[in-house]
Amino acid sequence: MIVELGHFALILAFAISLAQSVIPMVGAHKGWSDWMGLANPMATTQFILVAFSFAALTYAFVTSDFSVALVVDNSHTAKPLLYKISGVWGNHEGSLLLWVLILTLFGACAAWFGGNLPVSLQARVLAVQSSIAAAFMAFMLFTSNPFERLMFAPFDGTDLNPLLQDPGLAFHPPFLYLGYVGLSMSFSFAVAALIEGRVDAAWGRWVRPWTLAAWIFLTIGIALGSWWAYYELGWGGFWFWDPVENASLMPWLFAAALLHSAIVVEKRETLKSWTILLAILGFGFSLIGTFIVRSGLLTSVHAFANDPERGVFILMILAFFMGGSLFLFALRAGVMEAKGVFSTISRESALVMNNVLLAVSSFVVFVGTMWPLIAEMLFDRVLSVGPPFFDMAFTPFMVALAMILPVGALMPWKRGVLTRTMQPLLGVALFAIAMGALVWAMQTGQSALVPVGVVLGLWVVLGAGADLLTRTGRGPLAGRLRRLTRLPRADWGKATAHSGFGITVFAVAALTGWESEDIRVVQIDQPFTHNGYTMTLRDVQQLEGANYTSTMAFVDVEEDGRLVAQLTPEKRIYPVAGMPTTEAGIDYGFTRDVYLALGDPQQGGGWALRTYIKPFANWVWGGCIIMALGGFLSLSDRRYRVAAGAKKRASGPKGAVPAE
Repeated sequence: MIVELGHFALILAFAISLAQSVIPMVGAHKGWSDWMGLANPMATTQFILVAFSFAALTYAFVTSDFSVALVVDNSHTAKPLLYKISGVWGNHEGSLLLWVLILTLFGACAAWFGGNLPVSLQARVLAVQSSIAAAFMAFMLFTSNPFERLMFAPFDGTDLNPLLQDPGLAFHPPFLYLGYVGLSMSFSFAVAALIEGRVDAAWGRWVRPWTLAAWIFLTIGIALGSWWAYYELGWGGFWFWDPVENASLMPWLFAAALLHSAIVVEKRETLKSWTILLAILGFGFSLIGTFIVRSGLLTSVHAFANDPERGVFILMILAFFMGGSLFLFALRAGVMEAKGVFSTISRESALVMNNVLLAVSSFVVFVGTMWPLIAEMLFDRVLSVGPPFFDMAFTPFMVALAMILPVGALMPWKRGVLTRTMQPLLGVALFAIAMGALVWAMQTGQSALVPVGVVLGLWVVLGAGADLLTRTGRGPLAGRLRRLTRLPRADWGKATAHSGFGITVFAVAALTGWESEDIRVVQIDQPFTHNGYTMTLRDVQQLEGANYTSTMAFVDVEEDGRLVAQLTPEKRIYPVAGMPTTEAGIDYGFTRDVYLALGDPQQGGGWALRTYIKPFANWVWGGCIIMALGGFLSLSDRRYRVAAGAKKRASGPKGAVPAE
């Protein structure tokens, strides 16, 4: 009964979403305050209904209701409770319902916390947001019904994909979807502004918190997915340029560009058309990511579905919203005339360069991801585009971005002098270069990658500190340090996020340049040495888990005769799914990880064992966490909670009248 109620609630939410897409939009066009006033309760009702529908599906998974086809395909009675719950979104249909839940949540938040928006703009934003929800609910109800019943319920299910039975993958999709779907709010604001014919400083202030929230969640989601790939898949990497990994990176880059571009709209009322275009492209690439994951055109360990018919439906959604918004963008070009002017040496120019680097790097990733498919369709050639291409094509953009970041942050608006801007950064530059030279001198026979990473990382991190210090004015250093505590949270958030980026740049360079790998056949109680560490395989045992069997190795790790870790790499077999997984044994350290992956038993005796020493691996995800923390600090700034100082209107916009 609960399952049927959940299905009915989803159908009712779909009907409300259709009404919400039309009524507030017509009301805003006609100036009818009562029609516009319906947007808020509709958005709230829609969210409540979808939340109930999602809760009903979760109930079916938790109680192992095997009369529901989705539960049969993605659950099992022996599965731990956490993975029964995560099994709700560990599949195509359930993840789509989570997508719609988050979509309606953002719409409801715009209704709850958007009281300081002009009533007509809020009505249009909620109408556009609801039209997106209606499209995805139609997709779900007509092609991907999560509540489909079986005529004869089996005694047990076929289990969730074992790769997804992990805490990292339990929390990775919700955060990723909060980011993907959060960009729909930026898109809705952009389309609503185009319809209304007004893009100004107030609009720039309103759109920034939504974009910032989406960027924060997307940062956390990408970091969780990268960390999961690192410790779960056993190959020792943190990023493989997999199509689905790329699908999350592209909108993240566009969101970062949009955040910086919206600052220019807010402060200087220029770059309006570019900012609107970034809002459209950011959500557009979220839809492209959805298409990649669910169409079956590109294969990936992360992919949810391989049904071409579903891919066509998503392609229609993509074409409608992207095509429609770009057509509207072309029609409204006249309303986006820039008011502010600026010189080549200015903060505006630095932000333009920042935007170009981020946007072009995203397009480079897109071309590399889609080129094998394009080559096969147009030229009948089977090609593979792998990490070497992305490393060579993508890295220069990030290097250039790191180089201009501290300079751009210190540039004055409208017009600046480069030599004056560089004065606070001179010491930073000299120190960063000196440290890079020191690292170059200390390492022997290795590439320049790590010294370059040290220079860029220190340049960005210390540059962020210099930016904060310059905001405290002149005077004695002690007084300036006290004034640091009184700086707005947005300033601290920017510096923190930029520092996180610098740390990640350094960590990626150090991990890539200094990593060492060893693969060998290891006998019981016969030690071997790798990069200063002595490893001894003590035993290999067969163990039983909750819903799997494990072949677990016990390895002692010693350094200078001192035991530093006892690691247990293992290979698991999930009998129900009939699928093996690798669980790495990792000794996490502040400056290095010792990483072991167990292979197969060998005919001559012994076991294959892969060993890595990974310098500064945790700094990759630490930098991501610091970036997200910087976003949260900025989001907590009071100026972002008071959108452009707009006053709350109790009676609708000027000239609004009730509909007769």
